[in-house]
Amino acid sequence: MKKIKYFIQAFVIILLFILFKLIGLKASRFISSKIMLLFGPLFRSKKVIRKNLDYVFDNHERKKNKISKNMWLSYGKILSEYVFMKKFRDKKNDYIINISGQKFLEEIKEKNEAVIFISGHFDNFELLAMHIENSGIDLTTIYRPLNNIFLNPLMEKIRKNYICKKQIKKGLAGTKQILKNFKNGSSIALMIDQRVSEGIEANFFSKKALTTTIPAQFVKKFKCKVIPVHIKRNDDNKFEIQISEPLIFSDSETIETITLFLNKIIEKMILKNPNQWIWTHNRWK
Repeated sequence: MKKIKYFIQAFVIILLFILFKLIGLKASRFISSKIMLLFGPLFRSKKVIRKNLDYVFDNHERKKNKISKNMWLSYGKILSEYVFMKKFRDKKNDYIINISGQKFLEEIKEKNEAVIFISGHFDNFELLAMHIENSGIDLTTIYRPLNNIFLNPLMEKIRKNYICKKQIKKGLAGTKQILKNFKNGSSIALMIDQRVSEGIEANFFSKKALTTTIPAQFVKKFKCKVIPVHIKRNDDNKFEIQISEPLIFSDSETIETITLFLNKIIEKMILKNPNQWIWTHNRWK
């Protein structure tokens, strides 16, 4: 039954991708955002979204409803943009109009230094890795394969061809591979806002949530820098990317304290722009 569901989902999305290719980016964003607003809740649990919003915003009902609506609109725009990733990759295009902190990327490239980039699932987060790699930095990204076995190969192909060439699946084998890549000089980019079974419990908005310790482990083992990055979509559908100043942790910091500190950074990013964070993940399961 699940395979039939996945097949139908993949079939519909592929048809949409074909349509998007035909009608162009602007119209695709509009249509896809409306489709996702209508049908997104059928594929993702409303209860999970509501629970997550309740944890963060408590009794602010109007605000939570607005955030939920805007999230689905954002989700739709992201879906349509996968078809146009090749154009986003082209440096001649101006889809990303403002990069703050580019100097930090230039310093990393100049020093040929391997660092850890961290972020969360904010709007079209795929463009973060794309921009970092496009800036000339050897980069490895960690991703979670889609549950949909029919759609996942297509998405992997898009990611490897246009977003970041070095894509490593989450899991034990993937962790070994990113360790190898890092030792060979490749920086690592990962989203730390999702629940992970192999993580530790760390406060996230004052509630315990399983959180990855990969950044903290790399800091302790290699004394490497951690660089938070964030992306925001403006009302005109242009993007702003912020590359933050590299974080350097002292030897006295533990894996637990580093992980908690990075969670606090993600919290600030979410509170700054809650409409563009993906609230569908079961973060506090």
